[in-house]
Amino acid sequence: MLNDEYLSGIYSGNGRDPRHILSGYADRAKRIFSSENVDLLWVHCEVFPYLPSIFESLIQLPKKPIVFDYDDAVFHNYDLHRNSIVRMLLGGKLKSVLSAAEIAFCGNKYLENYARKYCRATEIVPTVLNTETFSPGRSSSNRAHAQIGWIGTPSTWAEYMAPMMPILASVSKAQGARIAAVGAGKAAPPHPLLDNLPWSEETEVTRIQDMDIGIMPLTDAPWARGKCGYKLIQYMACGLPVIASPVGVNAEIVEHGVNGFLATTEAEWREALVTLLGNQELRRRMGAEGRRKVETQYSLQAWGPRVAGMLKEVVERGRLCSI
Repeated sequence: MLNDEYLSGIYSGNGRDPRHILSGYADRAKRIFSSENVDLLWVHCEVFPYLPSIFESLIQLPKKPIVFDYDDAVFHNYDLHRNSIVRMLLGGKLKSVLSAAEIAFCGNKYLENYARKYCRATEIVPTVLNTETFSPGRSSSNRAHAQIGWIGTPSTWAEYMAPMMPILASVSKAQGARIAAVGAGKAAPPHPLLDNLPWSEETEVTRIQDMDIGIMPLTDAPWARGKCGYKLIQYMACGLPVIASPVGVNAEIVEHGVNGFLATTEAEWREALVTLLGNQELRRRMGAEGRRKVETQYSLQAWGPRVAGMLKEVVERGRLCSI
């Protein structure tokens, strides 16, 4: 709904351009009211961000089956907002579209627990990727420095990675490693051991393949509990061992000691990093285990047919009800 210029403005630090927002809303409304030739309406996260629930209810006007799909705790944008007026006016804005949906696809149990209160049917559908696109790269055995890697956005760098830099820098210096940050942008201050790399769709896979370890630190907070571990899935699909905070779905994706390590304290993070940096064979073995898990549980190839089947059932039920 929102165009590339809108996102570029946010990530470059120029803020949100109202013109792009209004244009996006107009495009969304046009799609809703020109949907007579579609079988169902698939809503990702919400219809009109930061507008009251009456606008969300517009999705019901075409009288088509609705599938609600979300992979972030978007309801916390409102019910936990620092502004009490936003909490009061928008705290329950997702209830209308959830109540109208035939089914909600939820990225994890935390999200399903919320959707279940309002939606007639829920299904946990994890974040997936194409394992033909995200695949292991070349061997890192001849590299001068092992690379601790992270991929994300400026906001997630500031929230989760900035507090980790003292540990990462200390371990990297002692172990002769480097830190690669993809997508951190201006949020990451220069550091002699940090390679601050721009994100692009064209280079995303190769950036990850160049890493030796993939990390995903989180704080144990409501928004983080709703995350669906996409970073971890990307790393593992590319054959990397991972280290992650055991928050939300991370604790399901990472099998401690099998495809990576779960770490909470500074000592645990330090031990996990030192262990993996010092043992290339362990990195290879854990990376292979992670790749296998993604292929069976978090791949487009595994989930595509299942989701297609569920969508077909929704459409068929809708046709029966209209007879």
